[in-house]
Amino acid sequence: MGRSPVFSKGEFSRRIRAVQERMKAANIDVVVSQDPANMCWLTGYDGWSFYVPQCVLVHVDEELPIWFGRAQDEKSAILTTGLPSRNIVPFSEYLVQNPDGHPYDELAQLIRERGWSRARIGVEMDAHFYTARCHEHLVRGLPGAAFCNNRDLVNWARLIKSDAEMVLIREAGVICSHAMERAISKMRPGVPQNEVIAELYHAQIKGVDGLGGDYAAICPLMPVGEGTATPHLTWTEDPLPDTGLAILEIAGVRRRYHAALTRTVHFGKPPQIYLDVAKAIVDGVDAGLDAARSGNSAEQVEAAWQNVLRSRGFKKESRVGYPVGLAYPPDWGERTVSLRPGDKTELQPGMCFHFMAGVWLGDFGLAISESFVVTDKGGEKLCSSPRELIVID
Repeated sequence: MGRSPVFSKGEFSRRIRAVQERMKAANIDVVVSQDPANMCWLTGYDGWSFYVPQCVLVHVDEELPIWFGRAQDEKSAILTTGLPSRNIVPFSEYLVQNPDGHPYDELAQLIRERGWSRARIGVEMDAHFYTARCHEHLVRGLPGAAFCNNRDLVNWARLIKSDAEMVLIREAGVICSHAMERAISKMRPGVPQNEVIAELYHAQIKGVDGLGGDYAAICPLMPVGEGTATPHLTWTEDPLPDTGLAILEIAGVRRRYHAALTRTVHFGKPPQIYLDVAKAIVDGVDAGLDAARSGNSAEQVEAAWQNVLRSRGFKKESRVGYPVGLAYPPDWGERTVSLRPGDKTELQPGMCFHFMAGVWLGDFGLAISESFVVTDKGGEKLCSSPRELIVID
C-alpha cells in the first residue's frame, strides 16, 4: 500500500510549469536536479537514498519529470511519486560505488535515448550531492550537449510557498514549539546533555496534537559554556553546568517541511551583559519582523535588525537569515535569498525564513531566533516559544 499523497497532482503540475518558465528564461532544455529537497518538491519522492547518485530530470517541453535512481529505490519512487513507469528509471545496482563505472553513465544513456543528446543541460553545481565525479561522467557521456550551472533554478522556484505547503510549515512550527518546551523542561544543572537531546528527539518525532513529526535536516545543536561563542557545536554527555549559558537550535518537521528555532538558557543569575545582549537580540528581531513585509527587500530586514544592535554597541557580521521549508540533510536552508546587505530580493507573501538572530562575542554567545512567513503586515512567527533569555535557577 502506498503512502497517502502530501500534495495534489495539480500542485505538482504547477511546480513543473514554474520551473519550465524559468528554464525558458535561462535558455535551458533539461534540468538535472540532484538536490533531494528539489527532487521531492518536483515529484514527491521521499527516501533516504541521497547518499548515492540520483536525480530528477525536467525537460522544458515535457509534462512530467523523470525520476532516476538506484534500482533498490525504484519501489520508493513508485510509492511516493505517482509517476508512470516510463518516468521511473532505475540504474544498475553494480554501479553503486563502482571504481570505474558510474550511475551517471546510465543517466547519459537515458538522455541520449530520449533524444536530448544535443540539449542545453543545466546542472546544480552547488548542490551538496552533485559530485565532481557525477559531472565528469555526465559530460563524458554527452559530448554533444552544452552544460551550464542552472544557478539553483529549482531552489528559486520553491521560494514562495503555496497554501498547501504553508499548512505543513505551520504544523512544523507547532511541533517545534512543543519540542523546545520539552527540551528546556529537561535542562537543569547536572543533567547530562545527551539526556536533554533524547527528550528533544522524542518530542520532535512523536509530535503533538495528532501531528506526527519527522527527522530534521540538521541534528540538534547545543553549545554549552564557552562553546556558545560558536554556533554549530552539538551535544556531549557532560552534565549541564551549575552556572553559565547553553544554546539550543532545533527544528520541528512535518512531512519534510521545517520550522527552525533557537533559544538560549542561563543557569543561575545571569550577568548584566548577558541580559543586555539578549534584550538587543529580542528588540532587533522585533524590528526585523516589522520590516519583513511584502514589498521590502531582504537587506532591509537585516538593516532593521542591525540598526538595533549597533545602537546597543553590538554587531553581527554574518547574514541574519535564510529561507526554510522542504529540506533534507545536511541543511534546512534553501540556498537562495540571504537576509544581509546587498541582497535586494523583493519579499513576497509566502516566503518563509529562519531569522537566525545571534550574537557571538569571543568567549560567549546568545541566540534567540524565529522562523517567520512574509505577509503584507510583516513577518508572522511560525513558533510560539517565548522570546527571551531563559533563566533556570
